[in-house]
Amino acid sequence: MSIKLKISGLFFSVFFLLAVPAVQAAPAAQAISNCDPEGLQDSGSIYRICMPTEAHYNGDLIIWAHGFQDAGTEVQIPYDQLNLGGIQINQIVNALGFGFATNSYSKTGLAVQQGMDDILDLVNIYTALYGAPQRVFVTGASEGGLITTLLLEQNPGIFTGGVAACGPIGSFPYQINYFGDARVTFEFFFPGLITGDMFDPPQTIVDDWANFYETEVVQVVFDPVNQNLLDQWVSVAKLPFDAADYQNTVAISVQDVLRYSVVNSADATATLGGFPYYNMNRIYTGSDDDVLLNQQVQRFSADPAAIVEMQNNYNTTGQLDIPLVTMHTTRDQQVPYLHQQIYTLKTLASGDLGSNHIPIKVDRYEHCNFNLSEVITALFLMLNLGGGL
Repeated sequence: MSIKLKISGLFFSVFFLLAVPAVQAAPAAQAISNCDPEGLQDSGSIYRICMPTEAHYNGDLIIWAHGFQDAGTEVQIPYDQLNLGGIQINQIVNALGFGFATNSYSKTGLAVQQGMDDILDLVNIYTALYGAPQRVFVTGASEGGLITTLLLEQNPGIFTGGVAACGPIGSFPYQINYFGDARVTFEFFFPGLITGDMFDPPQTIVDDWANFYETEVVQVVFDPVNQNLLDQWVSVAKLPFDAADYQNTVAISVQDVLRYSVVNSADATATLGGFPYYNMNRIYTGSDDDVLLNQQVQRFSADPAAIVEMQNNYNTTGQLDIPLVTMHTTRDQQVPYLHQQIYTLKTLASGDLGSNHIPIKVDRYEHCNFNLSEVITALFLMLNLGGGL
């Protein structure tokens, strides 16, 4: 009964906030969001803190954990990920009276452990500059969603609650295998199109991947004469799409899964201390000849060191002592929706019957494809459950 009452009050608050026209809300938010210059953490991570006016500050802090950045790119804060319909996340947070902080992490590519360490350090930096916050909330998307979940599970004494959106929170090996399965089955249907080792391609292709993809891969994969091969691969690799816009959404899914295996798999292997992909006993289905597919698809075994590393440092437990709101689109082409379902089962197995974990299902295509009202709803749920309202 108390949960229903809280949620009713929450949605009244959300409705009230969204009723303000965006054209009026954006300038008001900008006026009370004052961002410090970027700073540098000892790890090499870049951080930035934005504050409301002193009179408006409520004493609480909300941290943003950003999503994945391709390996080899420059370490920097991805400000484009802060944009929600023309309004920056820091503007929304500061407009509500909260302090805001974010950082870049100390490396690009797979950076879950680095991100966790850098965010814990960011709490200390914020405390030194603005005093200890009464409450610290963490919100994150994609890789940042996994970072958020692991931080909340492991540090209930530091954090008060969080929102994890579209993150690989169910099973990290499952996430690795999703990309790996797409790559090995692609090789079956389009052999030799991407030259070199499937999971450690030539550096010349990695460095020029965007151009190589457009000029070499797209021309073959999306040639109308190969439509049946493409359709089979989409089915076998379980690539999500929007049935109302099949060809265009399949194109997005294809581009994303291939980019990861070409540009980022070598970094994942180095970061995890061993090759992490396993498909030795995988049975693939959905082709015109599944027997032939399973006979000829290349098989890989994960290194024991990588298996242990993923289990110890990248897998969630589902054990929550503080509130966590998760949200996921049902047809996410980068991080499958199954992650949220697996995590819900983990929380139930740990004895949490919906008191700390609140999953939000969004029936839509594309990774992290949420609208502003959905994001604000998740934010207010977190604050409501964590006492931040």
